[in-house]
Amino acid sequence: MEELRKLEQVQRTLLFMQSRGLLASSSSNNNNNDDDANRFLANLILLLVQPCGELDMDKKFSLISQHLPNISASFLEEASRWINEQGCHDTCIGSDILKESKSDYLQSNCEDMAMVGLDAMQLANSTLEDFCRSYFMFHGLDANSPQAIFKYLPVLSFTESYIYQLDRLNEKILNMPTSGVTVSQRGFEEFNRSQVVKLVDSFKSDPFRPLLYVLEQNGLLTERIREEFRCGAEYWTLERKLCCQLMSKKEISIENAMRAIQLKSFDYRVLNLLLYQLRREKVNELHMEFLSISEFLVEISDDLFDYEDDVLENNFNIYRMFIGIYGPSTAPAMLAKCITEAEEKYNSLLKSLDPQLSSNYQRRCEEATKEGGKVSGNPFGTWNMPPAIVNEESFRSNLLNSS
Repeated sequence: MEELRKLEQVQRTLLFMQSRGLLASSSSNNNNNDDDANRFLANLILLLVQPCGELDMDKKFSLISQHLPNISASFLEEASRWINEQGCHDTCIGSDILKESKSDYLQSNCEDMAMVGLDAMQLANSTLEDFCRSYFMFHGLDANSPQAIFKYLPVLSFTESYIYQLDRLNEKILNMPTSGVTVSQRGFEEFNRSQVVKLVDSFKSDPFRPLLYVLEQNGLLTERIREEFRCGAEYWTLERKLCCQLMSKKEISIENAMRAIQLKSFDYRVLNLLLYQLRREKVNELHMEFLSISEFLVEISDDLFDYEDDVLENNFNIYRMFIGIYGPSTAPAMLAKCITEAEEKYNSLLKSLDPQLSSNYQRRCEEATKEGGKVSGNPFGTWNMPPAIVNEESFRSNLLNSS
């Protein structure tokens, strides 16, 4: 795994730096700044020791000594703007680019640039379609108009695809077994604990930073959008924590479970806020509040529909959490209570909407329910709780053995 290989290189470099007394240490108590500084120094050392054409270590040191006095903070800021305007080109002193393939070079030298893969774009497609059909009406846009869709699609698609890409990495982290947790799931690879810790630490270090930079450069980043991205990072942290606790049969906090389900639709809120920015329109707070409670109900709907799959794959699922917290006999009633309270708020806010908008949105919800093949868990249908899986480990084993 390429990410792990790079993390191992950085870790070895940090250990070497520590043995030579080269670790950064500030007088303040800001450990995050120290960690960032040490990682920067480690990456710089890694760059300097990599082969580049015919240059040996003495020549590299001579070049650094000669040119470093001319490299100021303003020079670096100007260089950053220039590089991001020009794109990431596969040119370098020497002809072999460290003997990497073009894709490897782009990955290793543009790690701080926001880039998305085709698979992430394909996975994001269904969310984008649903967003256009469900949210465009709140902006007075016609989801059936190609002009309306393609005018805003590049930013919306890029953003959602980037989020999906990070979500898949989070799933890999979640599905890596650590000591004290036994998992019998499909597609698991064996990683030792130190590798898992490194990958988790890498994911925790501001995963949205490259995407935020792109949005900021295009005049689209607001503090509210930043906050939603912080909510996304918090959701992934809670997802890992809660699923690990459930697998290891540790006590689960109902506050954490409810917080996670409320954060889960952060990507829809990011897209919605971006659409306001793209249209240069003020955010409609009533619409945001209504859609937030609607998202909450839809997430519960999806979790009930996907319950068995989520147990098999060890994914966050609010019904799983309630069963883990309250037990299989009490969990359905407790979740039903949450649904009832949310529906009351939903219906109250629905009456505050423009009648035509209210009618259009209800119709869209009914369409989405039929298209998804669901018969439960939507604001207009019947909520059916699937049978609780008391022994998840046995359930997984039985399914995997039968397949």
